[in-house]
Amino acid sequence: MMVYLEFEKPVAALEARIIELQDAARESDVDVSAEIGKLRAKADKQLKDTYANLTAWQKTQVARHPERPHFKHFIASIFEDFMPLAGDRAFGDDQAIIGGLARLNGRRVMVIGHEKGDDTQSRLRHNFGMGKPEGYRKAIRLMELADRFGIPVVSLVDTSGAFPGIQAEERGQAEAIARSTEKCLALGVPMIACIVGEGGSGGAVALAAADRVLMFEYAVYSVISPEGCASILWRTGDKAADAAQAMKMTADDLKALRIIDRIVKEPMGGAHRDHALAAASLAKAIDEEIAALSAFSSKELLQQRRAKFLAMGA
Repeated sequence: MMVYLEFEKPVAALEARIIELQDAARESDVDVSAEIGKLRAKADKQLKDTYANLTAWQKTQVARHPERPHFKHFIASIFEDFMPLAGDRAFGDDQAIIGGLARLNGRRVMVIGHEKGDDTQSRLRHNFGMGKPEGYRKAIRLMELADRFGIPVVSLVDTSGAFPGIQAEERGQAEAIARSTEKCLALGVPMIACIVGEGGSGGAVALAAADRVLMFEYAVYSVISPEGCASILWRTGDKAADAAQAMKMTADDLKALRIIDRIVKEPMGGAHRDHALAAASLAKAIDEEIAALSAFSSKELLQQRRAKFLAMGA
């Protein structure tokens, strides 16, 4: 059953009415196809109008939608022959960050990304997508492997932030994030980062310091969550909507600021309404960017990447 956000209630009412008419039609001989058609057109228009004018806070809610596609959905839809590679060879394996070898349209790639899970059990297993030091060190190991064999790296970023627990800090969380960011910047192969949901804090940057940063239309990317920002600036989480607007965390804002390189269109109503279409759009964008970057040597990639990040904020 579709989960509707607060601002989608008018759409929810129309779609509920459509379901009622369809159920009634199955139990009688009355032809209600014309009425259903009118309601469907009205619901589609309402959805289009609603999503054409979303605020930054509403886009944040869409990015966090519980039915939004996650890493495992993209692996199943976009990539072939996925071979997961586990462990950091030092402490253990972090299920919040998953990675491995795969093929994209016949091209071998190394895929790394956050997995949030989609039910209580899987969310606990994947720690809600909040990476621990061993997760970022695993990412470093996989990026080094890709660099050694000349394999492009694709990252799928979807996290509210790195895990803030005491154990993570004891195992060197800040150092692991810094090393992962450093490795992204030092790669001699193309790297494409995709912000597919939430891109929160250093936990996202650690997998997104790439040659090309792609971002879904309704994804968000920021140094801190709106609630966290509001609690610092206004001492209350009630100002989260104001914080979201001020932080310029939407795809349109970040493209204008040259923080990201490309916006990937989502199905009408968000990626959660059509996983397959969202995955197809993302696959096309990734494939095009890898093809374009494959023309450059390792030296040229490093020079362009350095120039890109040094130019930010100038």
